[in-house]
Amino acid sequence: MTFNYFFHMHIYQLLLLLLSLHTPIHPNTKKERKKEEKMVSMAKQPDGGLIYNLRLSSVGPGQVTGQDEVYEPTNVDLAMKLHYLRAVYYYEREAFDGLGVLKIKEPLFTLLNHYYVVCGRFRRTESGRPFLKCNDCGVRFIEASCDKSLEEWIEMKDAGLERLLSPNGVIGPEIFFSPPVWLQLTKFRCGGVSLGLSWSHILGDAFSAAKFMNMFGKVISGIEPEWLIRSAQLMTKDLTHQDVAKTAKDPLSIKKVSPVGDHWKITNNCEMVPFTFSITPSQMGRIRSIIGNYGPFELISSIIWRSVARNRIGPEPRVVTICKKGPQARKNSYVSNDQQICTVKAADSSSSVREADLPELAKLLKHEATDELREIDEAVASDGGNSDFVFYGANLTLVDMDYGEFYELDWRGHKPVYVSYQIDGVGDEGCVVVLPGPGDGAEGRVVTVVLPENEVTALKSELRKEWSIA
Repeated sequence: MTFNYFFHMHIYQLLLLLLSLHTPIHPNTKKERKKEEKMVSMAKQPDGGLIYNLRLSSVGPGQVTGQDEVYEPTNVDLAMKLHYLRAVYYYEREAFDGLGVLKIKEPLFTLLNHYYVVCGRFRRTESGRPFLKCNDCGVRFIEASCDKSLEEWIEMKDAGLERLLSPNGVIGPEIFFSPPVWLQLTKFRCGGVSLGLSWSHILGDAFSAAKFMNMFGKVISGIEPEWLIRSAQLMTKDLTHQDVAKTAKDPLSIKKVSPVGDHWKITNNCEMVPFTFSITPSQMGRIRSIIGNYGPFELISSIIWRSVARNRIGPEPRVVTICKKGPQARKNSYVSNDQQICTVKAADSSSSVREADLPELAKLLKHEATDELREIDEAVASDGGNSDFVFYGANLTLVDMDYGEFYELDWRGHKPVYVSYQIDGVGDEGCVVVLPGPGDGAEGRVVTVVLPENEVTALKSELRKEWSIA
């Protein structure tokens, strides 16, 4: 990564931070929200920056939410508190051609009438447990320009630079100022557009975030599904955690960390670097012919698990965590962490993962996963939700985003040409996200890996040499 990238990223995030400090603590009426938007100014990066002409504003519900509405995150939600999802949806020029920013914002008012929880701000109970006060503070909305064309940007396949298209929405250090959701509209030189999302994982998993974005598209088309209206009325005040009987074991999938206070951000012991690569259907067919008849997730994950074990200095990753779409969403809620969370252990303590056969690892991933949701729930509940945990990167974490509707954000009849989802706040053991490629996976898979900086080059080299990928 170049000096220019880090310099512009630093300036970009600093400007957003300075602007966000103008936000009033309790703008819970339309009048106060309007006053907040007037206080927002324009920011511009230095000439030559990839992203420039930044404008920051807030968008809230079109209707005032009722008094004293609160949303209490579950224990599993709180286990995700230090993690964030960053998504980017790319569209060709025709999707947004002729649309001013007000026409883009207008449907948000309607959407946020139902998703008013994401417009709230975090507080703490007397015991210290976080909750969301539904005070209509709104989501942050950024407008920006890019000096690259859409095609040029996608061809770069730079996971680090891609984060310029979705805001860095870390909660804190003053939680009552921090919006849990940010949106960014970036216009490319050619007229193409990207719509970026920063989503606090405490709200819900990637499938919840995708549902939010897809509903945005439906509202633009004039569709207001009945289930959305009903669920909005039931969303708050009914999600208090119910105690369950304690099991004998502690979860392997999360790691307790030193208290972070009100700045919900993990501290790594090394520089974590993201990189992205694509696997075509023909490449996937070749991999399947060698390893066996497993799904794309198991095939890709087994290769990367063994490669990381081969190249890691120190203990190899004998336990990995699997995260995938859960069987059903939480009742009466459309923001939720309902992903299935399991751990997989290398079968024999005397055998080495780095020497393992790939069919053996793929079989473990497919058939030997142990569910840990209940153990996570109990671990967070044990001290009233006041401790801080790392989930992604506590072990090497393998995320299967198949069966998610990531290409369903229809904007005036146009589907995205490319979609990216990344995870922010990954612990030192690393993370692998396997996402369907364009055409809901018909064009293969997009893989985003986050690993310690000193492991990235060796992994890329091995993937290229043995599999002609990355």
